[in-house]
Amino acid sequence: MNALCKLFGFDPDSMNVKNEIIGGVTPFLTMSYILAVQPALLSQTGMDASALFTTTILASVIATLIMALYAKLPFALAPAMGLSAFFVYTIVMGMGYSWQFGLTAVFLEGLLFILLTITGVRDKVVEAMPLQLRRAITPGIGLFITFIGLKNAGIIVDNETTFVALGNLHTPSVLLACLSILFTAILIVRRVMGTLLIGILVTTIVGIPMGLTHLTSLVSTPPSIAPICNQLEWHNIFSIDMLVCIMTLLFMDMFDTMGTLIGVGNRAGLVDKNGNMHHLNRAFMADAVGTTAGALLGTSTISTFVESASGVNAGGRCGLTSFVTALCFSASLFFAPLFLSIPPQATAPALVLVGVMMMSDISQIDFSDYVKAIPCFVCIVFIPFTSSISDGILLGFITWVILHLLTGRAKHLNILMICLALLFILKYILLLNA
Repeated sequence: MNALCKLFGFDPDSMNVKNEIIGGVTPFLTMSYILAVQPALLSQTGMDASALFTTTILASVIATLIMALYAKLPFALAPAMGLSAFFVYTIVMGMGYSWQFGLTAVFLEGLLFILLTITGVRDKVVEAMPLQLRRAITPGIGLFITFIGLKNAGIIVDNETTFVALGNLHTPSVLLACLSILFTAILIVRRVMGTLLIGILVTTIVGIPMGLTHLTSLVSTPPSIAPICNQLEWHNIFSIDMLVCIMTLLFMDMFDTMGTLIGVGNRAGLVDKNGNMHHLNRAFMADAVGTTAGALLGTSTISTFVESASGVNAGGRCGLTSFVTALCFSASLFFAPLFLSIPPQATAPALVLVGVMMMSDISQIDFSDYVKAIPCFVCIVFIPFTSSISDGILLGFITWVILHLLTGRAKHLNILMICLALLFILKYILLLNA
């Protein structure tokens, strides 16, 4: 027990080892899709898909272990989908650069991230974020992960006219997802231990006779990372395009991570009444080092995953939770077919119901004061509508500063907030011109 306390910050008076283990397994299962999606996405740039599979796992393990042992917080890290999409569709396909150029941008962004963390600049940025706006992040993320769960399960589908629509409830897979959500909800109401994990496992088993769970084998040999490892490209590092890429990645990574840490941390009771979280700077460092190491290994930016919320709601509260998640990622190197067999219908309940739990903070926002309510609303809705935590936070912050400046309430701002708002606006100008 003393070892757990020293290694992971485990408190025997308020924490339970069983809950920490369940809290570590659950987020891994909800985010195991990354093992298939990340290689498929980045391979569009010409990178080796098999090598990407191994690199995705290694980078996730390194970053999550730092989170467990250094930050001692229950968060899992892996390559961020939004940042991976920017890597593929903007840097490589849009701007016409090589994937090696993209990895170099990620590497330099990671180094800059480490510098900002060591100097405490990232903490200052968090402190400059108004408390009301910080409280808007949690429900925004709740809506975001709920949307991810519903869409992955087919309950919500694309629609040319209305953008999204209800899926076909007569489809067996959609019906299973709906029943799984209801089943898991009943377990939550009845306060059954390990609810989210039970829901995932039961749905996965039920999916076998329905043809949704496809298990072809149990064990596989990890592919070599040689084709993409240590493939940085240095001859364009002083170009304007490199600067634009680095700054865009930096902003996206910084505020994705900040939003997830504050949002999920608040749900876990790790954020105090002033909106500050213990060991936040260490959590930032896990992200920064993970990004830098990931670029050398051959993958895009590493970030804290919103699916960590499923582990927190399963009882995870300290580094032991993220350590278990890292062990699960390590095991997936050899048992990839087993983990990849989990259908999205099985993980949907965890994401949807965690979204429900994360909505409670909305009651702490003062919607009677529109100069605060409107920026908070912008933050809440733009996180799911843009599929970007960082865009939701930045747009909410910009709105907050502009409304205060133009409605005679500038005295509630400080020079750092105004400078940050101008910097965020510049970020969007540079991105549009990229």
